[in-house]
Amino acid sequence: MKLLPTVGRKATQKVVVADHDGVVTCFGMKKGEAVPVFKSLPGQKISRLELGGALGTPQEKIFVSSGSEVRGYTKKGKQFLTFEANLTESINAMHVSGADLFVCASYIYNHYCDCKDQDYYLSGDKINDVLCLPVETVGHIVPILACQDRVLRVLQGSDLQYHVEVPGPPTVLELLNRDGGKGGEEVLYGTADGKLGLVQITKSGPITSWELDNEKKKGGVLCIDTFDIVGDGVKDILVGRDDGTVEVYGLDSSNEPTLRFENVLSESVTSIQGGCVGKEMYDEVLTTTYTGWVSGLTTEPQQMVAGPGDEIKMSRETQGKVAALRYYTSELEQLQVKVLQGREKYQQSSQSSTAVSAVPVFSINDKFTLCQDDASYSLTLEVQTAIDNLLLQSDVPIDLLDVDKNSAVVSFSECDSESNGNFLLATYRCQANTTRLELKVRSIEGQYGTLQAYVTPRLQPKTCQVRQYQIKPLSLHQRTHAIDQDPMNTLRLTGQFSFAEIHSWIVFCLPEVPEKTPAGDSITFHFQNTFLGTQLEATYCKGEANFKSDNISTISILKDVLSKEATKRKINLNISYEVNEDSVSHTLRMIHPKLEYQLILAKKVQLIDALKELQVHEGNADFLIPEYRSILDESAQLLEEYKKQPAHLERLYGMITDLFIDKFKFKGQNVKTKVSQLLAILNNYELDSLMEFFSEA
Repeated sequence: MKLLPTVGRKATQKVVVADHDGVVTCFGMKKGEAVPVFKSLPGQKISRLELGGALGTPQEKIFVSSGSEVRGYTKKGKQFLTFEANLTESINAMHVSGADLFVCASYIYNHYCDCKDQDYYLSGDKINDVLCLPVETVGHIVPILACQDRVLRVLQGSDLQYHVEVPGPPTVLELLNRDGGKGGEEVLYGTADGKLGLVQITKSGPITSWELDNEKKKGGVLCIDTFDIVGDGVKDILVGRDDGTVEVYGLDSSNEPTLRFENVLSESVTSIQGGCVGKEMYDEVLTTTYTGWVSGLTTEPQQMVAGPGDEIKMSRETQGKVAALRYYTSELEQLQVKVLQGREKYQQSSQSSTAVSAVPVFSINDKFTLCQDDASYSLTLEVQTAIDNLLLQSDVPIDLLDVDKNSAVVSFSECDSESNGNFLLATYRCQANTTRLELKVRSIEGQYGTLQAYVTPRLQPKTCQVRQYQIKPLSLHQRTHAIDQDPMNTLRLTGQFSFAEIHSWIVFCLPEVPEKTPAGDSITFHFQNTFLGTQLEATYCKGEANFKSDNISTISILKDVLSKEATKRKINLNISYEVNEDSVSHTLRMIHPKLEYQLILAKKVQLIDALKELQVHEGNADFLIPEYRSILDESAQLLEEYKKQPAHLERLYGMITDLFIDKFKFKGQNVKTKVSQLLAILNNYELDSLMEFFSEA
């Protein structure tokens, strides 16, 4: 969705929307009603919509991409361009600047000038968005690619000039103030994990102006715009997120962003624009959502203040709104009657032996992403119609965590994990008109398989779609730009395997690795465990792979899984490893603060009921020592936190037990008989005694 620039005296702007049915719609608003300007014929799903035009003139030409084709429309709806980019994949990102067209498929970037091929670049990871610095300000073409591997790639022609490391996978790019700021070099970016940032793209290199963390754990950023909605002469930053949050950030005197307004919609925000659409003199924040709603948040006052004895008269405009509301209410009632009649007719015809029932088609917008803050996976499912129920099934042990935004009723079924490998069967029954569902799961590293979601919407006849999500062996690892050289254990594999084969094994083991085999002869990836903070470095090429990690368990999992994968393909592997004894105590020290915190939390929760009983018996809690009084005061928060982290303590015990077994497994010793002694030490936990047990065993 974009807003066309105003022309002449007309102060309100026209809205252009492109949808999944391939339709481009342009409309304006008059007296609170949408007045259509033009509507194109349906076709292939439209992936991007951008505005363009000759440099220095109003950007009022409409460009849309569908498949590998780019079409251009005038503001009146006349099609003036059809350009086939001849890409093997669909275009997922596009930018228009004067006569220059920049399009990207999954990994490929193409630059065309007057529809003639100019530059080409093959990215190392998926491209999520593309942008070009304003040519009229900078003086030359500077394309920027937002790539899934937490990098912004700045190009010069067909070559990489330099890359900018950002704190999360960037999903969207936008020029600050729509023109790149004073020098035309300032670019805003939003990430999949909800972070915002501003970076200056200079000739010599990047300068990071600011980064804004996602402290309140809101959704990922899907769209950004800049517009002076407050009216103070400084353009504000408008942000739309995938959990329906709409935010307005203002820049303070030191150019740091501060949140000014926030509104939450029930669906993910697919685009956001600032402008004047509904009424002259009153600016709006316009949004589109996944199911196709276009809504506006206006600056027009919605309430009038009247004192005692004041006579209140309805303005003509308000009277018109009331009349329109009555009309739409009656129309809605008529439509509801028609729907009921249609359902009854369907039920009657479905009983007939000759009737043919067609399965209704519906699309699901789903995301399965690792959250760094709490080392859990967030599964978001969004459907264009209301969800009736969701069935979750997993063949690996996983924990379901509580999500505040989730109002669905969950019920668990007993699973027979031994006979059929079914570890989880949970059903979510959704409330009426729920189109979006967010769940959180936490996996155990070393146990891998598939999580399946069966989505049933409120449609007739009943139909269901299945989505599958891979739980990988090292599922809690996340890509990072660099690692510290802590005490490292190493694993080396050699054998008759190709670069593509070893890469496919790494994709199977670790998240956030591009499926496409990297260009070149070798590649290095760095990872960090989001739960413990331990690190992993993977370097591999044809016939050889080297892994370094400060956690023995990570090396053990890689060794087991890669050996299995090689055996499946009948490839003989030569495996060598070096274990660093210091790495074990280093990992235990990293686990220590988490374990200590969970033990204290568990003890506090155990005391709450007894302390409440004492408080009731004595009439007050003044006689208790300050420590116990604070437990009573914070009891609600403590219980909530304990409830949010089921089996957290058992998870940490399991990690320490695995570390103990893996340490001696590499020495060729089986210490499973000593696990009971280890658990006894953990029940009376002290770091020194635990480290002593590890060294003496």
